[in-house]
Amino acid sequence: MTTGSLKRVSEQIDRQAVERVAKLARLELSDAELDEATTRLAGMLAHFADIDALDLDDVEPMTQPYELVNVMRDDIPHETLDHDEVLAAAPDATDGRFGVPPILGLEL
Repeated sequence: MTTGSLKRVSEQIDRQAVERVAKLARLELSDAELDEATTRLAGMLAHFADIDALDLDDVEPMTQPYELVNVMRDDIPHETLDHDEVLAAAPDATDGRFGVPPILGLEL
């Protein structure tokens, strides 16, 4: 990053612009916070300018930096637990389903 590019980018964003955006966002920033925000935003814009300057014509667009592959096992049916046996072991079973205490409408 050259000093010239930082100066050129930092001239695009100044304290008054940051102050205006802060006011629109209803943020109350102190003088020190405004100065810091201006410096940080100018630094970000300089970084974006550096990225824009790269020759990326031969780079294929991507959504992930690494190729993602779902690792899944084959969907093979297996023997499961017996429905009636499981419900028989439950503390409360109602109409073929597990009975649970209500959670809504209770006062704590």
